[in-house]
Amino acid sequence: MQDVTATYYFRPRADTTPEQAAQAIVEEETTGTWTDITTTTEYVRRLDGEVLALEPSGNGYVTQVRYPAEIFEAGNVPQYLSVIAGNLFGLGRLEAVRLLDVDFPESLVPFKGPKFGLEGVRKLIGTTDRPHVGTIIKPKVGLNPKDTAEVAYRAAIGGVDLIKDDETLTDQTFCPLDERLQAVMERLDEAKEETGRQVLYAVNISARADEIVARAEHALDLGANMLMIDVITCGFTALQALAEAPSVKVPIHVHRTMHGAITRNPEHGIAMRPIARIVRMLGGDQLHTGTVSGKMSHDVSELKGDNLALTEPYFGLEPTFPVASGGLHPGKVAAEIENLGTNIVLQAGGGIHGHPEGTEAGARAMRQAVDAFMQGISAEEYAKEHYELARALEKWGNR
Repeated sequence: MQDVTATYYFRPRADTTPEQAAQAIVEEETTGTWTDITTTTEYVRRLDGEVLALEPSGNGYVTQVRYPAEIFEAGNVPQYLSVIAGNLFGLGRLEAVRLLDVDFPESLVPFKGPKFGLEGVRKLIGTTDRPHVGTIIKPKVGLNPKDTAEVAYRAAIGGVDLIKDDETLTDQTFCPLDERLQAVMERLDEAKEETGRQVLYAVNISARADEIVARAEHALDLGANMLMIDVITCGFTALQALAEAPSVKVPIHVHRTMHGAITRNPEHGIAMRPIARIVRMLGGDQLHTGTVSGKMSHDVSELKGDNLALTEPYFGLEPTFPVASGGLHPGKVAAEIENLGTNIVLQAGGGIHGHPEGTEAGARAMRQAVDAFMQGISAEEYAKEHYELARALEKWGNR
């Protein structure tokens, strides 16, 4: 493949044929405009796009189009997006249009990708095949640094592999980043002395683009062993800047807050898969992709494909570790692993901190649910000899 291929779902306007609509997408994003123009020379024609396929799908159509690689500036993701996801969303001939997927040729993937990736994070934690268990500090905002650190400690003692800030917590006055980070890392050191286990803390350094690397470096100076960024609100190139900074030598956990405004409508917007591909290219070591049984809207077939885009061989880039998060609890663990496999981070906030016996017991219950699946035992059967899991299933049920 030498050029870019993009796949779209669309519904044409009533007075527009499917063929005209697909061609309108190609023309808008390459050399065309709404009318004939006198400035188009013959040599420009090599940059014309092409409709490769067009088929009915649901209430509309799916088309695959080719964009010549030459119209892209290699390494410039904002420019990539201006083509594959640009003005086409406003075209009057389309009632709706959604970018489903995109494939780039190797010439347009000059990125190094994740520094750690799935296997690198596994090596830090010391695992080989089981799903990782993560948690989010809850409530998502409001706790002071000392209490935040206590929640982190209890979760670590209980057996989680990852603790992260929620997407809205950055450097507010009620919980300053410096105080919070130092307090959490001190308590995680205590937990490591007691358990011998390494636990990662993804501190949220999301900020304006021209400050994010400096904020990351400051966090690293304070002992951070993982960084977190809200990639949609900060911008894709903020992630790129972090991943490419020589000083950043820890994994980057990527949150996708605000993605629902882009991905949720099945007929209009951008599906998660192109976002997943771009995050992997730009260096995200972990990325939220969704759950099959949690609180957020989800399409299981799409989700499986999104996770595959993060983990399948892709121009030598390390796989990105998919994260399932949003409404999970121990009773949902089996459904997640059955559908998504073991190369997944199962992240529970309320499903750990809402345990009747507290955060430590909630973390133990999540780990017990994972252990049960890995041993081929149902959660109900395993709970007969594991109190924390039994209490979780009493409260939330199974599935």
